[in-house]
Amino acid sequence: MPIRSLLLAGVALAAASAAHAQTSRDDDATPANIIVTAPIEQSEADVLSGTSIVSGAELTRSVKPTIGETLAHQPGVTASSFGPNASRPILRGFQGDRVRVLTDGIGSIDVSNTSADHATIINPLLAERVEVLRGPSALLFGSSAVGGVVNVIDRRIPRSVPGDGYRLDGLATYGSAADERSIGGAGDVAVGDHLVLHADGSYLKTGDLRIGGHALSPAARAAALASSHLPPEAGDDGEEPIDFAANAAIRGRLPNSAAETWTAGAGAAWITDGGNLGVSYSHYDSLYGVPVRYATEPGQEQEAPRLDVVQNRFDVRGEVDAGGGLLDRIRFRAATAHYRHFELEEDNSVGTAFYNDGIEARLELVQAKHGGWQGATGVQYFSRDFDVEGDEAFLPKNSTSQFGLFTLQQLESGRVKAEAGLRYERTSVASHLTAGDLRFFDGARRFSAVSGSLGASYDLGGQWRIGLNGSRTERAPTAEELFANGGHAGTQAYELGNPNFKLEKSWGLEATLHHHSDAFSVDASAFYNWFSNYIYENQAAQGVCEAAAAPSGRDVDLPCYQISQADARYYGFEIDATARLATIGGTAINADGLADYVHATVTGQGPVPRIPPLRLLGGIEAQSDTVTGRVEVEHSFKQDRVADFETATPSYTMVNASLSLSPFGAGNRTSLVLSANNIFDVNARRHSSFLKDFAPLAGRDLRATLKFSL
Repeated sequence: MPIRSLLLAGVALAAASAAHAQTSRDDDATPANIIVTAPIEQSEADVLSGTSIVSGAELTRSVKPTIGETLAHQPGVTASSFGPNASRPILRGFQGDRVRVLTDGIGSIDVSNTSADHATIINPLLAERVEVLRGPSALLFGSSAVGGVVNVIDRRIPRSVPGDGYRLDGLATYGSAADERSIGGAGDVAVGDHLVLHADGSYLKTGDLRIGGHALSPAARAAALASSHLPPEAGDDGEEPIDFAANAAIRGRLPNSAAETWTAGAGAAWITDGGNLGVSYSHYDSLYGVPVRYATEPGQEQEAPRLDVVQNRFDVRGEVDAGGGLLDRIRFRAATAHYRHFELEEDNSVGTAFYNDGIEARLELVQAKHGGWQGATGVQYFSRDFDVEGDEAFLPKNSTSQFGLFTLQQLESGRVKAEAGLRYERTSVASHLTAGDLRFFDGARRFSAVSGSLGASYDLGGQWRIGLNGSRTERAPTAEELFANGGHAGTQAYELGNPNFKLEKSWGLEATLHHHSDAFSVDASAFYNWFSNYIYENQAAQGVCEAAAAPSGRDVDLPCYQISQADARYYGFEIDATARLATIGGTAINADGLADYVHATVTGQGPVPRIPPLRLLGGIEAQSDTVTGRVEVEHSFKQDRVADFETATPSYTMVNASLSLSPFGAGNRTSLVLSANNIFDVNARRHSSFLKDFAPLAGRDLRATLKFSL
């Protein structure tokens, strides 16, 4: 099998580094402007696509229980906001399987791409740095990264020997909106000159989220109040009739949104100047509620599900200094995980169980730089066995395997930097009807996909650089898109896939502008994507799903949503700028702002659903060595460009403020951050959320975050 060869080759190459006598002792963090996610480390200004780096004080101020909410104020990024516990990043309007969420370069190996109510198994409390790559450069991590990549970097596998023989980092947070109490810590200790041991853990507990008004949107409240005047109806099982008036009156708190999560991990690495080899184990355990999608009309279902999630994961990372002749270094990265979650009924019985076993591995050969030429070539393997059992088994048991080859080459000549990337993937997606349910497709689909990009940037002088990049992408449909045929309460839809789907293909153009200086910096991107065979979900006549469900004898008691293919167009922009306004004594006064916008249309159908509207965010910050104060205002415009089955989302304006204290000076990473988010208690809703009409964002949230390092 390819993965066995990859594992053996990677471990053997990394183990060879033990022969080197010297030891790497580098406790300095990666420079703030260096992107490490791509195979070739490079400056943020040199990347031919939109990028963001969140680390240090900004990460401490922004950290939330989910990676989606942690990154929600980055340019081009919003969040799926399926309640406070399941919020996945959305990049340029793309979500689900079009965005890859990684842990140190390898996928999260969960089922968060299957449904918006499934949490991403990544813990922001332990993150050291988060990098966001939007656009074509992300394709090196898979064709499913057409929207971009979010890479969360931690120290679970140590990269260097602590200079003092040990290091300890901790983070503790309290947030008032959900009575959030969280703590996380990570420590490394050197055993001799080369061996470093690591341990980490975290705990999070929240209550139901406090909101700034009614849980239901005005339109949903009006529908519920109208239904409250109708004669009461008992449910199918004879339960009590739904109290529509009570649903309309819910305000102040978001029922069934509490959570409790704990994690633990351990790792070890052998580190020398010639390379390193490390392994780690991690455990993730969470019990969280999904906000109720309240019934507003007779005949609608109303559930309060909770998810009991467990993941056990093993990781390995190795790197060898290849001497700098033909190759500079060889890198290997792999992970395997067993994931399961139970969707619990109100009596704590298991309604539906999800099981996912996955493995992913990458081997990268990084070329030595010769003149202005450098590059990297690699191979990647991914495998997943996925099974859904129980009341909401909307998918058959299925397996996916993918083998990819990729290369990235760069050439610098004078003021011009050119870049070309190419990726080939072979994907197999198979359905296994162990239960003999005739509504599901039985068989396998195989796809060969080729994706590439070509671009260049030009130094205009004065630290200004412009760039243009073109890309061609091919993406194989997922098992969910091919084989879905069943009711899914998480999205309140009967989902119907199509096993005859073709490759999804797109052409893309992206223009970039970068400038970085002490007084002023700006990063801007504009993009346009043309899709053919674009895979999307649209509401269909109930008879379509009833015919598909007929072989199993199941009833279709949810709205019918059919997954289809058509042409589509995406275009938009994002811009992020910072300016030094003044320096008063040792305090710098800075202003910053961002704007982002996406316009997406399915040809012949209309707007793509859940596309975020135009957004503006501006802030003023007073920054010194020991104290930093910040005030910011975010305005999200009304989104009334909606699909047939959507409702419009009103605009909102939020005001946030924070005060960061560094009591031991700028050279010490210990800090205390006091922040007030949504100061005026606005009842805001994100258009990108499936639950926007039933679950608004958090109300006023007063937070205190202590970060310490020893």
